[in-house]
Amino acid sequence: MTFLDLNLNTPLYNALNDLGFSSPTPIQEKAFNIISSGKDVVGIAQTGTGKTFAYMLPILKNLQFSKQENPRILILVPTRELVVQVVSEIEKLSTYINTRVLGVYGGTNINTQKQDIAKGLDILVATPGRLYDLALSRVLQLKSIQKLVIDEVDIMLDLGFRHQLINIFDILPERRQNIMFSATMTEEVEHLITDFFVSPKKISIAVSGTPLENISQSKYNLPNFYSKLNLLKYLLEDKKVYNKVLIFVAYKKMADRLFENLDEFYKEELCIIHSNKTQNYRLRSIEQFKAGENRILVATDVMARGLDIDNISHVINFDTPLFPENYMHRIGRTGRAKRKGQAIVFYTEKEHEALERIESLMQMEISQKNIPEPVEISKELIEEERPQVKERNNPSKRKKDKAGAAFHEKSEKNKKENLGGSYKFKIAAKYKKPKTKGDKNYNKRNKRK
Repeated sequence: MTFLDLNLNTPLYNALNDLGFSSPTPIQEKAFNIISSGKDVVGIAQTGTGKTFAYMLPILKNLQFSKQENPRILILVPTRELVVQVVSEIEKLSTYINTRVLGVYGGTNINTQKQDIAKGLDILVATPGRLYDLALSRVLQLKSIQKLVIDEVDIMLDLGFRHQLINIFDILPERRQNIMFSATMTEEVEHLITDFFVSPKKISIAVSGTPLENISQSKYNLPNFYSKLNLLKYLLEDKKVYNKVLIFVAYKKMADRLFENLDEFYKEELCIIHSNKTQNYRLRSIEQFKAGENRILVATDVMARGLDIDNISHVINFDTPLFPENYMHRIGRTGRAKRKGQAIVFYTEKEHEALERIESLMQMEISQKNIPEPVEISKELIEEERPQVKERNNPSKRKKDKAGAAFHEKSEKNKKENLGGSYKFKIAAKYKKPKTKGDKNYNKRNKRK
């Protein structure tokens, strides 16, 4: 298939010819007609597969010339670097189109950005925080937005932008097309789609990015975290075979827990990356792992997704990912450049269903391995593995028939009777005071009696 099959317009063909592109990537090919139709779209594709052109080609083809000042296309990305990159890609595509593009992000003078917005624009590329600040200032009006694109949404949510995203959804027009692109699917991404998208069409090309023929895969069935840990320590003892190991876990807390348990045994051989670590710490961990100073790297899906590290001997899935596409991204870190790679997945009974989805996606069964005899099967459970006791009848909410040991009788002064309306008559009789101001002779009449 070539770009001619997409029925683009002449300005876009001229721009693509200048760039030297003749054929669309798989994600561009699959996304074009669906995005052009105006339906909500969720695209799952690795970094470097041409996602920006995948959503910009249909958008630019259908974007009519307009002199209006308010933007019609909004593109949200998680970092300033991505804002600059996406703006650059759009400018390349719109070389022969009269389209006004602007990128805004935090860390720069907001007043300069306000002035640029006031000049008028068609496409706005922004980070969520700076976009919301500009919208609150009333300089940026979002009432004309026709299409919302959220790129790298998994990173956005992992960096804590969920609150800002929801606030932005609230101030956007209800009638709009939602387009979301992500390299991994997580529970948070799934919730966002469920809450704000209308019957979205899903596009996934994860399998095409992973050369399965170069990767030998195996699986181990284990009952809990500490049993997985014992097997992992057993495997890592063979430093010659397991010479450069990338270990994936489900979330940040699990990464820290695993790191703490392994640090006692491997110390200088071990490093970790996740989004709660500082930028310098993450960069140092990656560089040390690349250079071979550290043999073992513990990582979460989002942070390790874009890693391009040569000669990784093993990818170990300490947790089985919920979404099969994430498994494909994980094991794609090994077996690169026609080298052989090894992928191992640990799974519990609860994770077995997720493993079946992975095997269904790959259309193959992963080789089952027996647990080596020296590996101890632990009975100790971590917090997440312990059964949750649901109290149907909470004893603390029962009505007590008898007073407990802490019960005390009221003191005499607190036992006074609430006399209500009759109280004033009793006081009048006691002190012989007039009932009203007008009854001056009340007491005199009572004395004569």
